[in-house]
Amino acid sequence: MNSRAPIEERLRAALEARGQLISAHDLSPAGPPTGSAWGTRRIRRVLSVTVAATAAAAAAVVLLLSSHTTDRPRPAPPAQHSSPTVAPPSDDPRPVPSTPSAVASGP
Repeated sequence: MNSRAPIEERLRAALEARGQLISAHDLSPAGPPTGSAWGTRRIRRVLSVTVAATAAAAAAVVLLLSSHTTDRPRPAPPAQHSSPTVAPPSDDPRPVPSTPSAVASGP
């Protein structure tokens, strides 16, 4: 007499059939990955570093150029001490200006 249930027999047969499908090659460790995946990762890494460096350089240029805008009032140049000049006597009865600012305004 067979003491096994029909479901147990079917399960044992299915597991036995599945076990026959596995070979020694299937149980060996897989080799390291090769191909374009490693190259693609390197390219992405280099590209991301390049993009970040370019963005940083562009931000630095914008910052430098924006600091030299004409919106800000520029400081006045330092005052220059000028001394009046004495003109040599001439036969002309008109007075001769003694400072450069008087020459610019003119008579």
